[in-house]
Order: sequence, then structure tokens, then C-alpha cells
Amino acid sequence: MATRTPIPNIDIGQVYDLRYADSEVHYEELGKLADFFGRNMPVHRHDRFFQVHYVKSGSVRVYLDEQLYHQQGPLFFLTPPTIPHAFVTEADADGHVLTVRQQLLWPLLAPEQGLAEGPRIGAVCVAFGELDEALAGEVARLDSLFEMLRDEFRADRAGRAVALTDLTRLVFVSLLRLSARSLKAQPTRRDDLRFFHRFNALIEEHYPEHWPLAIYAERIGVTEARLNDICRRVAGLPSKRLVHERLMQEAKRLLLFGGSSVNEICYQLGFKDPAYFSRFFTRNAGMAPGEYRQRKSEDKEEAWR
Repeated sequence: MATRTPIPNIDIGQVYDLRYADSEVHYEELGKLADFFGRNMPVHRHDRFFQVHYVKSGSVRVYLDEQLYHQQGPLFFLTPPTIPHAFVTEADADGHVLTVRQQLLWPLLAPEQGLAEGPRIGAVCVAFGELDEALAGEVARLDSLFEMLRDEFRADRAGRAVALTDLTRLVFVSLLRLSARSLKAQPTRRDDLRFFHRFNALIEEHYPEHWPLAIYAERIGVTEARLNDICRRVAGLPSKRLVHERLMQEAKRLLLFGGSSVNEICYQLGFKDPAYFSRFFTRNAGMAPGEYRQRKSEDKEEAWR
């Protein structure tokens, strides 16, 4: 009897930015998070945290509790605590990602506020192009609030914590006002989504082993051609690209946070030839591993000043 794969819980403060591990609010630009986690974000959840992705440009395929939304930005999708979600963004997609501890937002969700019927709200996806002209002012306000939030998060000014809390609540007031215009999910084959999530789970378990796609397909119970078709329908990407994305994600993490040399990282990721690993990384990142480590280290030092 097959066992259900548990849905990973990601605490973004613990795995991405330890400076804010205990913060109630965490902000980051969508492009920077995608560079770290990859453009294909497999199904996961955030216990005790609300998260909103505000996609200003580019398209995104979002799966909110197994409901599919495929939209061009500008848009936002809001995921309440524990709601499983997955998404794939285009290479040029950018915007904002805000992750907020649930207790900070509970006062807004009280029925008397008129924004929600209670703390247990559902996931929503709102495309700005589908909104009435009457809501243009709310959209402009939301855009300005995100810009102010980004600037406040980056700075180290007096009153920063209070400003972040107040700006975050204002952002969520606008989000909740617009949430009534959530899009209807698009039809998708349930088997496709199940096979796609299984493929991502197998990649997570075996990417350092460099399995051929035929083995992945065999373990899932489909042909290699069907696996590729499923990945293109669900994620808009070929199956091989998804495997490479995961390898690149881990390579970047090891380069940024590990003390191993490039050659050692090569072998940790299952590559047998450092020269081939360097070519693989350069082809996917646009720069050699050593250059990537140096540039990101300089960026990190600048951010900490």
C-alpha cells in the first residue's frame, strides 16, 4: 500500500534569512526568492503564517489546494496557514512576497471588521486585469504600500518594527478588500496534478543520483513521453528542466551557505566531473559557480551594512 508523502512545511525565516527567523513579518522581492528556491516551487505549506505573492510582471501557474490558476501579472495570490500550494513563475516574473505570522492578522479577520467572516479564510487568486475600474484606487494603494514596505524592510531606521507591523496590516486590509474578486480555478486533470506532485517528490529524494527520466516515469507509472507532457501542461516546463532546477537550487544553497569548495559541491551533488558541473552551472545561471558565490557574498555584505 502506497504511503502519502507529507507536505513540507517551510519556515522562510529559518531556511532563507536567519536574521529574521523570529520576526512577525518577512519581506523579499519575488525575483530574489525565485533565484534561491527556483522557479518551480513544489507543493508546500506555511504553518502559522499567511503568505502573499504580489506578481507585478510575468506569468505564473499557481496551485492553491489543488485548484489551478494560470495568469499574467499583475496579480496576487494569498495562502492562509497550512493551505498546500505550489507555483511556477516565468523567468521574467517579479514582484513582492510577504510572509506574516498569523497572530498579527487575526484582529483584521474578526467579523466586525467586515473584511472576513473569521480567521479561517480560504486561498484566493486575484488578477488586476479582471477588476472593475472602481477598484483602481485600491490597487494603486496596494502597490504603493508594497513599495513602502520594501523600503522599510531594507532600512535600519528608528521605529522600523512598528512601521513594518502597521504597513503589513494596511497591505492586508487592501488584499482582503480585493479578495472578494478571486478568480475561478481553471480545469485541470486530477491525475496530471497527482503525477506532477509525485514527480517533484521523487526529484527531492533522488536528484543527487542523476536518475534518467525513464526511471522517474517508471516509478510514477507513466511513460517518459507522458511525464513530459504532464510537466508541460502543469508547469509549462519540460520534465528534464524541473530536475535541473532542483540541482541548481541546491548548488546555489551550498555555494551561498556552505563552506565547501566548488569541486566538493560538485561531488556532493552527484556530478563526477568538476568541469562538467561548472559548464552545467554556467549554462543555467549565466555565470560560473565561483563567480556566483563571490557576487552573492558581496550582495549579502551590502545588505547587512
